[in-house]
Amino acid sequence: MTFERKKTRQIHIGPVAIGGGAPVSVQSMTNTKTTDTEATLAQIRALAAAGCDIVRLAVPDMDAARNLGNILKASPVPLVADIHFDYHLALEAIRQGIHGLRLNPGNIGGEEKVRAVVKEAKAAGIPIRIGVNAGSLDKKLLAKYGGVTAEALVESALEHVRILEAQDFHDMKISLKAHDVPLTLAAYRLMSEKVDYPLHLGITEAGTAGTGVIKSAVGIGALLAEGIGDTIRISLTGDPVVEVKVANEILKSLGLKEYGPTLVACPTCGRTSIDLPAIAAEVEKKLQSITEPIEVAVMGCVVNGPGEARTADVGIAGGKGEGLVFRKGEIIRKVPESALVSELFKEIDSILEERKAK
Repeated sequence: MTFERKKTRQIHIGPVAIGGGAPVSVQSMTNTKTTDTEATLAQIRALAAAGCDIVRLAVPDMDAARNLGNILKASPVPLVADIHFDYHLALEAIRQGIHGLRLNPGNIGGEEKVRAVVKEAKAAGIPIRIGVNAGSLDKKLLAKYGGVTAEALVESALEHVRILEAQDFHDMKISLKAHDVPLTLAAYRLMSEKVDYPLHLGITEAGTAGTGVIKSAVGIGALLAEGIGDTIRISLTGDPVVEVKVANEILKSLGLKEYGPTLVACPTCGRTSIDLPAIAAEVEKKLQSITEPIEVAVMGCVVNGPGEARTADVGIAGGKGEGLVFRKGEIIRKVPESALVSELFKEIDSILEERKAK
């Protein structure tokens, strides 16, 4: 099953297409100092290796803006400058050759300064993301709507869209972020009805990996399942590489991307006679070294394991002190419990070799 996606106009961040039927792209953001070229590049490379398509960098001051060129020279993926408060930073980022800008027009210093940035971005062919956050809405909108609402977020974004459109600038995407999942869902749904610009999805300030992954999967996953969203970022406290892995797992779970192995593992029940949690954990850990898409099943019993996991490329099903190895639901052999994991990975290696030979 595939989800029908809302048709949006297409823009490009460097060579990465966004919208217009392009695959949903994954973004993340470095947490290094942008003035530290080597540390920032090391993190960009790690993000790219994990499957990140676009990386955003914080540009808090002019030193950071002026160092963008050094980072851009060696970056394996397109870069976006995150600008707040000072429009001069955006102008310098453009001069340095940045691939895209992320602006919060509500704090950049007024319409005149936004126009100045738009003029230079248009001349350089650089797209702009209009990023509206629940925490930085204009006081007039808060008063009009009685607080932070989906309508207030959308109206704020549309005000700035009109500023860009008035300068015949249409190379933009839009984000409407809040940490509240229902509010975020309502805002993106409303915006998707009003414009055909690409939408960047995210649950901002989602929290640590423990809770933030759940909030992000629920919020972003729901919108993607409705066909809304062209690019995503998972906002977690900690290592940004985790953000990328979570984002790709969300896309994979919805059939929107092939991304590494998929582990299918049943819950334990009274029929389970092997240490299923330990075996599943071992398999999951060993699968981390594999980058090719392959579906692997770890089932707790031989009664219905191969049948329930017949779509898996390969799997194991436990018995009492022993278990079965199977491919696409067909049993290959019976092995001792102690050999289940090693025999499983022999079959995985065999499948991957067979694919290479084709």
